Amino acid sequence: MGYHAAVTLAEKVGQLLWCGFDGLRPSAGFAGRIAAGEVGVTVLFKRNLGEIADVIALCAELHDLAPPGTPLLIAIDQEGGKVQRVREPATVWPPMRRVGERGDAELAEAVGRALGEELAAVGVDIDFAPVLDVDTNPANPVIGERAFAARPEDVIRLAGAFARGLTAAGVLACGKHFPGHGDTSVDSHLALPRVDHALERLRAVELAPFRALASLPMVMTAHVIFAALDDTRPATLSPAVIGGLLRGELGYGGIVVSDDLEMKAIADHYGVCEAAEQALVAGCDTLLICSREDQQQEVHEHLVRAAERGEALRRRVDEAAARVAAMKAGHRAPARLSAEAALAVLGRREHQELARRLA
Repeated sequence: MGYHAAVTLAEKVGQLLWCGFDGLRPSAGFAGRIAAGEVGVTVLFKRNLGEIADVIALCAELHDLAPPGTPLLIAIDQEGGKVQRVREPATVWPPMRRVGERGDAELAEAVGRALGEELAAVGVDIDFAPVLDVDTNPANPVIGERAFAARPEDVIRLAGAFARGLTAAGVLACGKHFPGHGDTSVDSHLALPRVDHALERLRAVELAPFRALASLPMVMTAHVIFAALDDTRPATLSPAVIGGLLRGELGYGGIVVSDDLEMKAIADHYGVCEAAEQALVAGCDTLLICSREDQQQEVHEHLVRAAERGEALRRRVDEAAARVAAMKAGHRAPARLSAEAALAVLGRREHQELARRLA
């Protein structure tokens, strides 16, 4: 069956909404929105994952809900360390700082491939990894050991290798968090961080991995104010950061994914509909709304109405939907495996040995 890009405005806006849900199975409302083409990607969290056979069945169910020819993709945060949703009987990976301490790009690629093979086995299409943040602040409460290294050149080499491994396993990679969350002292899940470095320093350190790895299919934004670029708006909502810096100066042509718009760095300062519209205008292509289904529906309705009224926003929706369509058309979905076949991949002996070498 061929791929069919979204046609109606409602479908196009829906493809830009990358959404999560509560529980081990989607609600009837969420399932209906997938079937109508109004969810582009479903994001899975720990709250959605039961026994591994149930996870495999859930991924198959979600894929099957999508309208013919317009596939739904499934995304997850599987970095290693404290940020990995799929655990036993899958391989449990140490944080990427352990990979960085080895400094071995071949090892990093092997980890990315093994991790990706296990995600593909359960039916996951996108991994929100690797972290491209440079670990320059020991007091950082949210990045730390999630980063590969404290020097940008090491992050480039190792994160790039990890991403090649994911790609070889058939999983789409997403570098994060642009333009760099490594030197913050506040967790953007809880408040709005601010970075006051001069642009020269940002170019030399924070931006270097994103510039070098601009071929990644996706980049996720940071809910952080970078004062040298925009003194009032977080990167996710800033045309200067997304449109000017990422698209313009760095020449990035892939999909720009907002971090979750329900995080307090955004939610405490903006309504979710306002934030979604600002993120699109700034240059984000897709919008993560990972928890509340009522807010997902509100954003969908708001953006459709706003795009009907405003030609500039309608052009942005068209542009973003075209990028999502191109990504989906070029992605080969992971092969459907039975629970028995998937279990033969999850926690495979050589994967476990690789994880033990790092730990």
